[in-house]
Amino acid sequence: MVLKNFDEMVEKVRGLSTKKTVALVAAEDRHSLEAVLNAEREGIVRPLLVGDEEKIRGLLKDLNVTKEYEIFNEPDSNKAAYKAVELVRENKADFLMKGKIETAGILKAVVDKEKGLGQGRLMSHFAIIELPTYHKLLVITDGGMVMYPDLDQKKEIINNAVDTLLKLGYERPKLGVLAAIEKVNPKMPETVDAGKLKDMYLEGQIENCIIEGPISYDLAIHEEAAKIKAYESEVAGDADALIVPDITTGNGVAKALVYSAKGKMAGIIVGAKVPIILTSRGSSAEEKFLSLALAAATS
Repeated sequence: MVLKNFDEMVEKVRGLSTKKTVALVAAEDRHSLEAVLNAEREGIVRPLLVGDEEKIRGLLKDLNVTKEYEIFNEPDSNKAAYKAVELVRENKADFLMKGKIETAGILKAVVDKEKGLGQGRLMSHFAIIELPTYHKLLVITDGGMVMYPDLDQKKEIINNAVDTLLKLGYERPKLGVLAAIEKVNPKMPETVDAGKLKDMYLEGQIENCIIEGPISYDLAIHEEAAKIKAYESEVAGDADALIVPDITTGNGVAKALVYSAKGKMAGIIVGAKVPIILTSRGSSAEEKFLSLALAAATS
């Protein structure tokens, strides 16, 4: 199964037999609280609210919410993060979402060796984008977590992406390891890594996917461009995911697709025991809603 758009992903979540539960960390954040409540109304999630109870109840009143919610009172945002992680460990919540807390605060609780949610794996950012000019959803990774991944980290980023896509119903996702050119050039380190990652795939060290690299952006998503250049690959013109060389490339490509190409985006952190939503305050309500749906679909 390949997802063509976010509507298909949302319907997939609505069709689950049981609703997934999100623990909103430091829930006294109006925009995050609104996003979670909206997702609940749309049949996507069930919320647990962790944070300053007095402020949370004040926000609920301002939002004209009369329903009673389970609130875990913890005014200290860092302690709220540990409480939310505890709820996941106790199987009371299926994933986490950032509220009024710094990213470092929530991640500190997640990676805590004794009480956290680490699996001994690298955590990476998984962005998925719906474009009016592409025939299916497109993943960009990693544009938000690992700044300058080395070869081993790129392999882990690929494994995280593949595991997440398999949870979404993909059988053998097609991955393009992005570079400016299609040939390995010793003067361009990202092409060398791309070639090695493709070799790992061919040798069976990376499984359950198809990897092409190095491959340029146009060849990865535009079949006609690949034909013109006589570039033959199962991935060309049909990539499910683009593996970027560094955070600047990933962040820039994703934001360009959203702000300049009318794309819609959802994003989560993967690699821990559960997905983590770390959208910024500047993220649109739609992005937060879609990120909640993505986390519910993959938790």
